[in-house]
Amino acid sequence: MNIVRHPPVKTTLQQTNHPYLTGAWTPQYEEVDVDDLEVIEGVIPDDIDGIYLRNTENQVHQPLGRHHPFDGDGMIHQISFSKGRASYRNRFIRTRCFEAEQIVEGSLWGGLMDPAGVSKRPGFGAHGGLKDSASTDIVVHAGKALATFYQCGEGHVMDPNTLDYEGLAPWVPLDGISAHPKVDESTEELMFFNYSKTAPYMHYGVIDRDGKLVTYVPIDLPGPRLPHDMSFTENWSILNDLPVFWDQDLLKRGIHAVRAHEGIPSRFGLIPRHGKTEDVRWFEADPTYVLHFLNAYEEGDEVILDGYFQEDPTPGPIEGHGEHGHMMGFLDLHSMKTKLHRWRFNLTDGTTKEERLFDKVVEFGMVNQSYYGRKHRYIYSVTSKPGWFLFTGFYKHDLETGETEEIHLETGRYASEAPFAPRINAKSEDDGYLVSFIIDENTGTSECILIDALRFSEGPVCRIKLPHKISSGTHSTWVGRDRL
Repeated sequence: MNIVRHPPVKTTLQQTNHPYLTGAWTPQYEEVDVDDLEVIEGVIPDDIDGIYLRNTENQVHQPLGRHHPFDGDGMIHQISFSKGRASYRNRFIRTRCFEAEQIVEGSLWGGLMDPAGVSKRPGFGAHGGLKDSASTDIVVHAGKALATFYQCGEGHVMDPNTLDYEGLAPWVPLDGISAHPKVDESTEELMFFNYSKTAPYMHYGVIDRDGKLVTYVPIDLPGPRLPHDMSFTENWSILNDLPVFWDQDLLKRGIHAVRAHEGIPSRFGLIPRHGKTEDVRWFEADPTYVLHFLNAYEEGDEVILDGYFQEDPTPGPIEGHGEHGHMMGFLDLHSMKTKLHRWRFNLTDGTTKEERLFDKVVEFGMVNQSYYGRKHRYIYSVTSKPGWFLFTGFYKHDLETGETEEIHLETGRYASEAPFAPRINAKSEDDGYLVSFIIDENTGTSECILIDALRFSEGPVCRIKLPHKISSGTHSTWVGRDRL
């Protein structure tokens, strides 16, 4: 590998035993370019052509208070495939907050676990005092990569090929955009929402294929909420009002404490893609919290939504981890008991039906992105290490046959969210590859793996060496060369 290294960033982070600043969560500060990556095992297929982008959290400076992994500075890792070869590069997202902290050489904002008043400057997001680290999600729309933040941020634009930072998305409203905007590949539109602590508490919007804001409407909620994701069909966008949100009495004192509110159902709001506030149709469902939805589609009189239902959205602390136990409980898929779930909203009679699709703990799922908004057959989920926010395996769910295939990584190896990359001239929905970065704590290295979805249970068809060990994180995306 011929590695081009870029000047290092300034960092003040001290040695620590914090569970999300060590091990697989050890921050990576090196930015590099590598033209031709070394293959450890197998052969890179010549029928995959495009780019995998992975967002990670990398805390650059010593935290002002208690660190939460979602506070870390966003870094995008890219691997590009073409003609049986692969190249790699990674870059910090040069947000205004990142640059400000580089100037003063220290942290200016507190984090999700900190009380009001810790931040030294006004902050961002629905919380109101956080650093917009752009470290949560990454999507590609209108030829540009868009990095977003957990609790609503500014929306940061990068060139998906070079990872050059191009500034703020000009269409983002004052209340920002939430972490999970959705791209419809068939219309090239982007749907998004945001939320805040002031009425109407949520807005919904649509960006057209040219990057222009064409729809932006208020969504009236009963009070401040904490929605994290959304979905869409060909005609509807699906928002949510779930009964897990800030304690209202504590919020009046400036304390952002999340709890489950008993006696309140889940609500899902269906709005026509370019609809108005008065067009929203609300459907009630069993109380839960949902971090991530997979896809939605229309079938007869029903709108069908798949996602991950939390059986215990506010779990207790993980034992044996002292002051970090409470935070780790809210990051543990096994504590929250996240299960693959389906909601059916009947547009004729206004009722909701629900069913469990898989009874093991899974989350962070993907479908073939070209099927977004349309009926899908296959879902790809990850599972995690109990007690930790670390991915240890993959599942392929066939919703037509009910069969599930699985792959489990060796102890000490941790995966990234794995989007689906369609094979060139694909013949079926599952004709392609899952792409994932692996962090190997046994060797202190990282690699990229490709899993042939048609031969899923056989495991990776190739392993590709990365030039350094990356930090863990949350989300990723795949973009085919034809969309670049």
